[in-house]
Amino acid sequence: MSEHDTNLYGTIHGGVIMKLIDDAAAAAAGRHANGPAVTVSVNRMAFLAPVRAGDLLTVHAELERAGRTSMDVGVRVTAERWNASGPTAEVATAQLTFVAIDADSRPRPVPVLDAPEAGPAGRGGTP
Repeated sequence: MSEHDTNLYGTIHGGVIMKLIDDAAAAAAGRHANGPAVTVSVNRMAFLAPVRAGDLLTVHAELERAGRTSMDVGVRVTAERWNASGPTAEVATAQLTFVAIDADSRPRPVPVLDAPEAGPAGRGGTP
């Protein structure tokens, strides 16, 4: 994250992190749906710790549920300093709902969610 992303307190704007969360969740939903999926709702969003300029973020999104046309995606964001080794800190979590759409922007069916032992790659997860 850079200083261009900071607010008046010197930490990263929550909206910048929200965009990263939405992008990662959309990728996970779109992969599972094998096509476009749009955000329907942000069911839960929690900011757990401040993110500072210079932090490196990792955003992990994973499908939690697949309905007929909708999908729930859980997201976890971690941060680490760019110039120091050490533990990462969980800085945000979220859950979003997406709907797969066809070429006419109408809801379309999505595949059944694989069993949990398939792991994130097999369930539409993104690192």
